[in-house]
Amino acid sequence: MDLNNKQYKTLELIFTDPIPANILWNDIESLFVALGANVSQGKGSRVRVKLNEVKAVFHEPHPEKETDKGAVKSVREFLIKAGIEL
Repeated sequence: MDLNNKQYKTLELIFTDPIPANILWNDIESLFVALGANVSQGKGSRVRVKLNEVKAVFHEPHPEKETDKGAVKSVREFLIKAGIEL
């Protein structure tokens, strides 16, 4: 993993309890890319992510920029399935 400070802090936030609700979606996408994921836009606000042969579809938040707690929990579960943990 070759993450910059911001990406590492985003990863730490994703694995924080209680789950924070103020992580910017752009920061999560940047983390996915830094981890080597293939990120592509789906229909509407859907974002497809493939990392270490694990696939997931997330909904980009709108009009807000922050990701809600449920989505952060889904991102955390996806990362764990893909073998990424702190």
